[in-house]
Amino acid sequence: MKNPIEALNKIFDSRIRLGVMSILIVNDSISFNELKQLLELTDGNLASHLNTLEQAEYLKVQKSFIGKKTNTTYIITELGRHAFKAHLDALEKMIRGI
Repeated sequence: MKNPIEALNKIFDSRIRLGVMSILIVNDSISFNELKQLLELTDGNLASHLNTLEQAEYLKVQKSFIGKKTNTTYIITELGRHAFKAHLDALEKMIRGI
C-alpha cells in the first residue's frame, strides 16, 4: 500500500493554492477579485499561484469584459477536481494513521 504522505500532491503544499482549490471546489466559478478578497492577497502573489494551477491544468481561465474592464474568472477542471480530492483523501488517511 502506498504511504499516504507519498500520495500528497506537492502543488497543494502551498496554503494559497490549497485555499484557491478549496474555494473552486465548492463554487462553479469565481473571479480574480473575489479570490483576492477571500484570500487577502496581492494581485502578483495570487496571479503566480493561479498560474501554477493553470499550468498543471487544474483550473481554466475565462476572460470577458464588463464594460471596458476585463473580468477574469476561474473554473476548476475535472483533472483539478480529481487531483484535489485525491490530495484530501491522502491527508485524511495520514491523519487517521492508516
